[in-house]
Parts: sequence; C-alpha cells; structure tokens
Amino acid sequence: MPAPPPAELAPRPRLPAWLRIRLPTSDGFAQTRALLDELNLHTVCQSAKCPNHWECWSQGTATFMIAGDRCTRACGFCAVTTAKPKPLEQDEPQRVAEATRRMRLKHVVITAVARDDLADGGANHFRRTIESVRALNPDTIIEVLTPDFNDRDAAIDDVLAAKPNIFNHNLETVRRLTPAVRSRATYERSLNVLAKVKSRAGKSIFTKSGLMLGLGETEPELVSALADLRRVGCDILTLGQYLQPTVHHLPVAEFVSPARFEDYGNRAREMGFIHVASGPMVRSSYHADEFTPAQANGGPSTIR
Repeated sequence: MPAPPPAELAPRPRLPAWLRIRLPTSDGFAQTRALLDELNLHTVCQSAKCPNHWECWSQGTATFMIAGDRCTRACGFCAVTTAKPKPLEQDEPQRVAEATRRMRLKHVVITAVARDDLADGGANHFRRTIESVRALNPDTIIEVLTPDFNDRDAAIDDVLAAKPNIFNHNLETVRRLTPAVRSRATYERSLNVLAKVKSRAGKSIFTKSGLMLGLGETEPELVSALADLRRVGCDILTLGQYLQPTVHHLPVAEFVSPARFEDYGNRAREMGFIHVASGPMVRSSYHADEFTPAQANGGPSTIR
C-alpha cells in the first residue's frame, strides 16, 4: 500500500466527529513551549505533528525527542523530516534532565529519530540521557521509545544498562503492511528487539509496543500481531488511529470506531497484556503516566 504518486494526490477525508478536538486555551501550552524553546529541546509532539500536543503541552507534559529532528528513515506514516542528521549535542541529556525537573514530571518519555548514520544507532545517547534524567529526578519513571538499532545486541544492551523503567519499541502495523508503512524496518526485527529486551531484563523492565489502525489491516491480521507481541513477552500495548499528517503521506484506509477500539482493547487484555491503551486518539506516549510499575501486581488494566 505505497503512497500515491504526486499526480494522484487526493484531499484528506473529513474527520469523523470522534476525532475532532477542541483546542485548549490555558496558559499551560505557552509555558511549556517557552520552556522547550529556552532549553532548545525537540519533541515528537511537534516534529511528528501529534494531534494531542495541544492537550499535552497545556497539561505541562511533552515527549522529548533526542538526537536531533532529522531522521535517516522515511516511513510512509511519519511527519519527522528525513535528512542528513546533525552531530549529536553532547549537553542534550542534561537539558532533558533539567526540563524533566522543571516540569515536575513523574513519568517522562524519551524517544529519538532513527540514526542509522551512527555505529550504535544513538544507543549511547539514550543511555546518557536516561542517566542524566535519573540523577536529577531519582523518583521519575523513565520510559524510552527507541528505534530498532538495526537489532544490534550491543546497542540494545547499552540502553538496558541505564535501566529505564519501560522500554518501548513500536511494531507500528501488521506484518503484511510493514514494507509499505515502515522504512528499512522489518516486522521480525522489531519483534526481535522486544524479545531481546525481555530476555535480558526479565521483570525488571517492562516492554511496550504499539500499532496504528486504519492503514488497511484486517481484524485477523491485527489479532495475529497482538499474539506475536505476547509471544515475545510484551507487557504494555497502545492502539490508536492513524491520521495522515500531510497529503504526501500514506492515506487513511479506514477510521476505526471507538467501539471497535474498545473491543480490541478488551481482547488484548484477555491475551495477557498488563496494561492496554486503546482508542482513536491514543499514541505511544499519550497519558503514558496512567501506567505505573505498581499496577503490574494488580492484574490487567485497560485505558480508553
């Protein structure tokens, strides 16, 4: 399901009522933006054109995107710029730590662009950022959302050495659609990354993954993907609606109803995921703080 050629670009379809949001008007949004500007930090909220960033910033939260805002991959769903990356900023880990402190984040999510230009894919930069955040914010839960690091053991181990609380790597879509949706990444490689994290860290680190719905997947394909995630021990799951960021990205094949998201969430819980966030507006880091490690002892939970 590749993106249509430029001559055949079609206007984006009108959003259904459940995907129309009212922009918040609080001062929190401006305060968050001012802090991020002051510390010169990138966020996936802006770079990936996340539809929730108005809400999150207004509530004083954000998902930090380290290692620059230029990605070496060109996924068909992602609005992050594809270009030759700039050198890593060596003081960025400290700036992320300071932002976490000043925003008083109890749960911080740190992601990154894919850095295939670096021998370790940016893994050591992740490690340094985790260590800096923890040194300044010892009680903050740290969640990382990583690229696949080309499935390099040394890179995965470097991130794990910093002991994040949650290691998130997104499957993004079902097996059949992966070649059209993701650039360079493969379905099996992503499963391998999650399997290695679980095998090395065991219960000390929770693994997490997510899929976008509405790209043309079938229900059996989705159920199969969830079963694959459980097979590699994935603990936490997010399911959300794919929204086309620009007309140059993959089109939306279907707007999945809230009722179906609820059904998929219940199925995932029955399959053994200890926490599930399933709904049209759900994204990898949306309301990530609604899961805490203490919940793992309380049985499966579902957030819609």
